[in-house]
Amino acid sequence: MGFDFATVLVFTVVAIGFALGGIAASRALGPKWPNPEKASIYECGERPIGAAWFNFNPRFYLVALVFLVFEVDIALTFPVVSVYRRWAEASPRFAWVAFFELVLFTVILVVGLAWAWANGDLEWVKSLATPPREEKQVPGTDGARRAA
Repeated sequence: MGFDFATVLVFTVVAIGFALGGIAASRALGPKWPNPEKASIYECGERPIGAAWFNFNPRFYLVALVFLVFEVDIALTFPVVSVYRRWAEASPRFAWVAFFELVLFTVILVVGLAWAWANGDLEWVKSLATPPREEKQVPGTDGARRAA
């Protein structure tokens, strides 16, 4: 038992030493020719255009969160599905509980997706101003409301 922990500890020390050793060797042996162009900020090899501080469309975050929710669904569902057959063979009652938990989890996520879709959060181009509602006129009235 103690030997297993020692193996993990040695592996961790070697991994950290390998990373720090590479950084130290790069600093010690690498060329040092400072240049203003090398010190400038770049994005994917492109020179920056405009200011770095600008308003970002929050719709990117909404779409990313919806994507992330379903990625987590897959990450949490896949391990259960992969061992489900063994659970069913070992205990059918436990297999039904796991099945209903997976279905409930997925239904909750689908309801959340339907809510986001119904609120228009998945529409990429969305107008901020809502048009005014038109009231329906009752036939035989001039549109004025009566006091009840």
